[in-house]
Amino acid sequence: MHQPPDTVDHLLAAWRAARPDLDPAALGLVGRVIVLAEHLQRSVEEALAEHRLTLGQFDILATLRRAGPKGGLTPTALLRSVVLSSGGMTSRLDKLEASGLVERRPDPADRRGVVVSLTAKGKKVIDAATATRFREAERSLPPLSADQREELTDLLRRWLIRLTPQPERGE
Repeated sequence: MHQPPDTVDHLLAAWRAARPDLDPAALGLVGRVIVLAEHLQRSVEEALAEHRLTLGQFDILATLRRAGPKGGLTPTALLRSVVLSSGGMTSRLDKLEASGLVERRPDPADRRGVVVSLTAKGKKVIDAATATRFREAERSLPPLSADQREELTDLLRRWLIRLTPQPERGE
């Protein structure tokens, strides 16, 4: 089935005309992923605005929620999970704490450290926001069969693994 051209097709045609010596096929794949990511990020941000959360704040709260009922993670563990700079993490934690969504407590395992955990309000907010986020993700998908979804997931996983540094054996 032939699809109508998208914005990336137009860009590729322009590159073929300007630089016929180069094959823009890889740019087509990467460009589509980038354009899709921008659309998806906007969609997520709009959905989370209903809960007065940014995607970065959602990511922190969701990480804490997945940590379980005993919950609580050090800022370093959170940092590894959400891939932020330490300055970005501190700023987000400050805002989440000021909103009453997280609390910092002394780390019982390290007198110099702190543990961040959800407050009751934070748990309520992240539970509602997570339901919104899951619905938004479902709405964002194109109409694909279960097999097509699985195939696309496998292909994207393969790509992501290739781009993600893997730990050395024995670490």
